Order: sequence, then structure tokens, then C-alpha cells
Amino acid sequence: MNSLLAFLNGRLLPAGDATLSLADAGFVSGATVVDNARTFGGKLFRWADHLARFRRDCERCFVPLVATDAELSRTAEELLAQNLPLSPLGELHVVTAATPGPPGGPPTLAMTTYPIRVERYRPFFTQGVRLVVAGTQASEPTDLLPPRIKHRSRLHWHVAEQKVPPDAVAVVRNHGVADTAVGAIAAIAVDGTLLLPATGFVQESISLKVLRELAAHGFPVRESAFAADSPNVRELLLCGTGFGVAGVVSWSDSDHTRTFDWPGPAYRYLLAAWSKLVGVDIERQFTG
Repeated sequence: MNSLLAFLNGRLLPAGDATLSLADAGFVSGATVVDNARTFGGKLFRWADHLARFRRDCERCFVPLVATDAELSRTAEELLAQNLPLSPLGELHVVTAATPGPPGGPPTLAMTTYPIRVERYRPFFTQGVRLVVAGTQASEPTDLLPPRIKHRSRLHWHVAEQKVPPDAVAVVRNHGVADTAVGAIAAIAVDGTLLLPATGFVQESISLKVLRELAAHGFPVRESAFAADSPNVRELLLCGTGFGVAGVVSWSDSDHTRTFDWPGPAYRYLLAAWSKLVGVDIERQFTG
């Protein structure tokens, strides 16, 4: 076969034939738990972490997930075996989604792939990331749908992205904690400490987990409420599945903009460490 495959409800089929019923709760009410992993060097990165988060989120959201981790892993590998040779970069995202299905069931389980967004992320490595605050969306860790759940109901991110320049990354604040749709925001304090956002007010981020591990031998690490434009912040970082870690060159909020020296030393250190971890020159992958 020489066409992209997808997985839907137990079957591998051409991606163009993988369609969702208009009666499915994932379409009707956006009731979809989702995970987005990617490959480095053609191998899925932190797949076990992605599977664990996906299963936990399905349980929290009462979305049935009958497939075992072994079955999900086998499906992902089958999709990669078919679709990776058709990817110009030799890398892919693997997206897994589950919904309650149509009224009365059965639940829907789908998996698909798409190429790495090279053009989207290239400026992160050639110019630095521009963060622009679009507004607020309040949510508490104790809400019915807490901020840490990864789901497909992302309308507020769509609105946020329309409110900022097209070359910027939209920031949404939740009780003062800043987050983006493409990755989590961290900071390097003037004393060299890596500051991570408060648990519970942002999505449970596997990329933040990797960042914490990479920084452990070079920086003190702590969770802390931090203001991006605080004099105590020396560098801002953005980390996400698609690109690993990137450095922030500017932060804009209303009529105030702060610029950072870019690329900063902590960012360069962490990017090199991330590249070594995955065995891929990440910067070159987006710029070469």
C-alpha cells in the first residue's frame, strides 16, 4: 500500500475513509479525550507516558477505553510502519482519540498520524518565540473538567489565536498562570532556578516532565508562581511535544512588551540536552 492509514474502531483503513458519525458525542458535544505524541528518529518519544496520561484522562472523563496498552502500542507501530516512509521528514505525530460514541455506544477509538509542523515551528529556532497574552479562561483544579485534562474541546484556544498576530503564540491566563495551546511556559530565574508552572492550573505536560529531568543536573528546579515580565525572570522557555524546547524572545500583555536576550544560555543548554536525549539535532531538523 502507498497511502496513509488511520485506525478507527478496530480497523486500519485509508485515512480518507476514517470518518466520525455526526451523532458521535465527540462531534455533538466535543466529548473527546486526546493524546498527541511524536517520533524522534522514527521512534515514538515517551510513548509510555503518553499512554498513561491518555488512560488516566479517559477514566477521569468517563470515556470507555477497552483497548489495552499493548493493543494501542501495536496499532501505533503499525501506523508508523505504513506512514513514516511517506513523510518527507521521516517523522510523524501520532494522535490517539477516544469518545463515548453515539447515544447508546459503542465508544469510538481512533488513531491517526500527521507530519511535524516544520514551517510552524521553524521561527522558534531562527527568531525565538513571541508570546502574546490573548486573555483569561478561568478553571480550577477541582472543576468537573480540570485544566490538566487533555481533551479536544479547544474553542477558547481558537478564539485566543484570532486575537494575536499570526507570527505569535497566544497565551491564555488561568488565575495568573500562563499557558499556550502548543506548549507549556517555564522560566529561568536570575539565580538560575528553573521555575515550573503550578500543578493543576495547566495541562498535565509530558514535555514539562522531560524539561524537569533535563534540568536536574544543571539547575535547581521548583514549582512557583512567576510573572513573565518580573525582574526575577531571566529567560522564558516554551516546551511542547512538536518541537521539544524553544526560547522566548518577547512577552506582550496589553500595551506592555518585554524582550529577552535570545538565544539564552539556559535555553541552549536544555535544547542540546533534549537533542542528545532523543538522538536528533532538533534545531537542525527545523532549520536544515
